[in-house]
Amino acid sequence: MTGGIFSHPLATSPGAPAGPRHGRFVPLALALLALLTGCSRASGESAGASGPVRHMALTPCRLDGVAAQTLCGTLEVFEDRTAAKGRKLSLRVVVVPALASQPQEDPLFFLAGGPGQAASRTRILPALDRIRRQRDIVFVDQRGTGDSHPLDCEALNPSRGSLAARFEDREDADVLPQCRKGWDADERLYTTSIAMDDLDDVRAALGYRKVNLWGISYGTRAALVYMRQHPDRVRTAILDGVAPMGQYLPLYAARDGQRALDLLLEACAKDAVCAKAYPDLRTRTEGLLAKLEAAPAKVRVPHPRTGVPEDFTLTRRVFVSEMFALLYSPDVASLVPLMLDRAAKDDWTPFVALSLGLTDEVARTTSRGMFLAVVCAEDAPFFTEADAEREAKGTWFGPRMALDVKKACAKWPVADVPKNFRDPVASDIPTLLLSGELDPVTPPTWGEQAKQTLTHSLHVVVPGLGHNTVGADCARSLMAEVLTRGSVEGLTPDCGKGLKRPPFFTSFAGPVP
Repeated sequence: MTGGIFSHPLATSPGAPAGPRHGRFVPLALALLALLTGCSRASGESAGASGPVRHMALTPCRLDGVAAQTLCGTLEVFEDRTAAKGRKLSLRVVVVPALASQPQEDPLFFLAGGPGQAASRTRILPALDRIRRQRDIVFVDQRGTGDSHPLDCEALNPSRGSLAARFEDREDADVLPQCRKGWDADERLYTTSIAMDDLDDVRAALGYRKVNLWGISYGTRAALVYMRQHPDRVRTAILDGVAPMGQYLPLYAARDGQRALDLLLEACAKDAVCAKAYPDLRTRTEGLLAKLEAAPAKVRVPHPRTGVPEDFTLTRRVFVSEMFALLYSPDVASLVPLMLDRAAKDDWTPFVALSLGLTDEVARTTSRGMFLAVVCAEDAPFFTEADAEREAKGTWFGPRMALDVKKACAKWPVADVPKNFRDPVASDIPTLLLSGELDPVTPPTWGEQAKQTLTHSLHVVVPGLGHNTVGADCARSLMAEVLTRGSVEGLTPDCGKGLKRPPFFTSFAGPVP
């Protein structure tokens, strides 16, 4: 599929369905105070009697799509941390200063998804307005992503150009050799364990004694690894869309994606309006997939951006991969019945428009090379082709996602990971676990698995949401509360009572009122 399995292509945009749905007016006085506070801290001196003493230079900057004043800097680390010599990497660091004149000492560090998503390129900040009142927010582009020596390659993620290139049925293994030639990197040294030691260097350079972690998707794995490697530096952790150490990427994606798709089709069948608009949708979709399996579709549609008609060939594999991505956000998924109905009638226009709507954000924020650096070291060695076939049995998605990763990783240099890397992370750090009921890739069962060894944790399942829960106000309230308390004690697991799946679209004008 396009981008990383754990990256949410829509949750990074403040206006997107799975992202924050509101904005706040920040009074001019507070904005000026934040600017002045940020400038005083950029000098590397203490921001107050109890503020951090920074050992890295930060200068005012602007993030794309973010109005708040931010401070940016870089921290050099050795690519080979063990040898402590050779190539150095410049990690991009972004600090959004707290609005308070005397903020709390412990900031919130955001850990992005993917693997391969650049933290500084996400547009998640509006969701953190309550937290930012009292705490700095810190974004660090993990090594291999964003502006931290990215392992980018257009051949691995052809986001622009013709529809034929966009929907080409290709495998990463086919283009890896040419991509690797363009990287000035030892790909074995871009694993999560190494990156979390980088992150602790950033913490120290920014002068924070302890931090709060917020991980989304793959970022939850990164947070768990940091909690294990640097437990004394973590005050609280928030894991949203939990990927515990027992989840091998993308071994279970077909199974978990099928669960989400089944829930969608069942909901449509039980909804009088959807069932009337799209009768026998499951049966007709099965027929569509059988038709694509027998022979790829010859598609001719106007390009959604140019209006110029283009031709391309669409295979079953590419179609189900794109459909998997559409399940991440229930708001986008509300268009899937319409898309399936039109596709069954050989009208591929909705399919193309929806798929391209996800592409640009994934390409803007995600490094596919970094995705492979992580999964080839930490996931692919831990499952077999037989495992992939077993876990995908009976699903529409099949084992191809997992088998393609195995094939690509066969051409990847072998990396070392700690012997205990795949052991469950045991910790008493106060941890809030958040799961979306309809999540196709990190459903609530994974949150329950992680909870078993986190002795001071609370797992909350938010109804009606998919991959990541930050779109729910109650989830944002819980996040703010656990940071204020420094504990999950007293927090209620009830979140989103009354929330449900968005109504299904029965036309391009939207759902029937």
